[in-house]
Amino acid sequence: MGNRLSKIATRTGDDGSTGLGDGSRTGKDSARIHALGEVDELNSFVGLLLCEDMPADLRDELVGIQHDLFDLGGELCIPGYQMIKEEHVLRLDTMLEKYNADLPVLKEFILPAGSRAASTAHLCRTVCRRAERAIVALSKAEEIHAHPRQYVNRLSDLMFVLARVLNRFAGGGDVLWNHERKAR
Repeated sequence: MGNRLSKIATRTGDDGSTGLGDGSRTGKDSARIHALGEVDELNSFVGLLLCEDMPADLRDELVGIQHDLFDLGGELCIPGYQMIKEEHVLRLDTMLEKYNADLPVLKEFILPAGSRAASTAHLCRTVCRRAERAIVALSKAEEIHAHPRQYVNRLSDLMFVLARVLNRFAGGGDVLWNHERKAR
């Protein structure tokens, strides 16, 4: 991996470029930096979610996801490097199965609402989808491995499921979309 920063204000980016983990430089508006920034924002929102009350095992799994997202950022920062692998995606599949097992089948759309923890999980889901779009755009401009795209796709599904779980943990349930509501 790249060098660790001991000095934060390097001024090397004043020209609109930034250094990648392999020592090369690219524009701060490049598809690679855009994808990296979206993953960084997602990781920050997961950190915000971790400020909420939740079951201890879920908390531990979310901390693991934060580490995965940091690894994903490392992969995006170093062209050609691979850190996110099939086992990362499979771990999310296992979590999806675990947390979805006890949830009632959805017959209506749900709103991104309910408890603060659930709403924060929905924010994570939407930022995750944005990160996914940025990774897809990067893959059209540069060659990247498939697992990062698969990971964020699965993670957004997991955040949807976790929002439902967290609403139940808070003593509530899904907030259903009322498609028959009357206009005011």
